[in-house]
Amino acid sequence: MIEAIPNIIGLIGVGLIVLAYFLLQTSRLHAHHLAYPLLNLVGALMHLYSLLYFWNWASVVIEIFWIAISLYGVWGAVKTRNI
Repeated sequence: MIEAIPNIIGLIGVGLIVLAYFLLQTSRLHAHHLAYPLLNLVGALMHLYSLLYFWNWASVVIEIFWIAISLYGVWGAVKTRNI
């Protein structure tokens, strides 16, 4: 059961990333709104957490980029007060 917890957290994180993309594609969320990079950031962090238990270099690399780009998006949204 303990091993399932990182998987569950990772799956929730992936779900948040997919949800953010779905909301963007259906125009329910805009890329410059703070919620979009925040959903991506939290999702990527959760997925990265699961990768600490189930290592995969390719996934770790993409999540690090996803986190960096999301932080840039958060910074941009806060800077322009597009909250």
